[in-house]
Amino acid sequence: MNVISIQHINRVLLLAIAPFLGMLIWLLFVSANVPINPLVHNASTPISFQQETLTLDNLLTKANTDAVQTKSIIQQYFQLYEKSSAEVAAMLQNAAAQAAKPGIIYDTRITAKLGSPIRQASSGNIDLKLFALNESNYKGYALKVNLKSDKAIKLVLGKDKIGSSETTLDAVTRYGAIAGVNAGGFADDNKGKRYPLDTTMMNGKYVNGFFPTNNDTTFIGLNKDRKLIGGKFSSQSELDKLNPLMGSTFVPVLLKNGDKMSIPYQWQSSPSRAARTVMANYKHDQLLFIVTDGYDESGNSGATLAELQDKMQQLGIVDAYNLDGGGSTTLVWGGSVLNRPSDGKLRPLATNFLFFK
Repeated sequence: MNVISIQHINRVLLLAIAPFLGMLIWLLFVSANVPINPLVHNASTPISFQQETLTLDNLLTKANTDAVQTKSIIQQYFQLYEKSSAEVAAMLQNAAAQAAKPGIIYDTRITAKLGSPIRQASSGNIDLKLFALNESNYKGYALKVNLKSDKAIKLVLGKDKIGSSETTLDAVTRYGAIAGVNAGGFADDNKGKRYPLDTTMMNGKYVNGFFPTNNDTTFIGLNKDRKLIGGKFSSQSELDKLNPLMGSTFVPVLLKNGDKMSIPYQWQSSPSRAARTVMANYKHDQLLFIVTDGYDESGNSGATLAELQDKMQQLGIVDAYNLDGGGSTTLVWGGSVLNRPSDGKLRPLATNFLFFK
């Protein structure tokens, strides 16, 4: 075989493997551009095997240099991206912290007005802080509640049946709740059944239909965003606009937008003082339940509604509603009844609010 035949075979082999070499280099370095020009045979200018090899080596060397440079550029961009991402994450974290500061400052300020908590519990669902109230004319408790999820609170019927009743302690125990407070009023029939007073809602559904406001009755509950809602409603459509999730009925409204509301005369004097349960909220939507002790039903112990209005204004409350009181007033924490029931024993109730960790 002569030299020209060998050269021809070499050229054919070189041209055959060139695309595969190029693809291999592209796969290794992604962005490398390998400009391997085809070797054109000029019959008048014979090219030796050594020259072809040298040319290929030069091309590969250049391709490798280009690939190394490309890789270096990519690494620099990647390092810049990582640095920028870290800076952006830090900025977002700082912005979130700054955005949370007003809420934290506000929460610290309102909590300071209540003193130091005597009990507290926290989880992914709820934050609970319990404070003792030691006023000149009455004693009681304030339960500050931050609802973090829909699982944090429930309104439950006595024994989960319309017409049935159970104590707040029994409801807390049965459901395994961390705490519980009595809810709305009730009405008894002549067969011994105890029904929730007027409009009551659970899980966004009316338990026994809608009842328009009668004798200053007030719906008190939460909407689907876990915000306190309440007031007087003449039609179901009025209440439905607020997207109610749960709630019960009693009387009267105590504060609205921080202002005192007029207390109906019969609630000023019958009785004047009593055990009370109030459901209220702050401007950042955290809830406050106030439970006061009243040692009997004579009207000589406990708090007046006017006193509670003053106290809640002092605490920075926005809206406040009176729940059922007297012998119904009950506050349970960790399986224990904290207040002193004015009946001398716990009263079975139609509805209770329960709190869950």
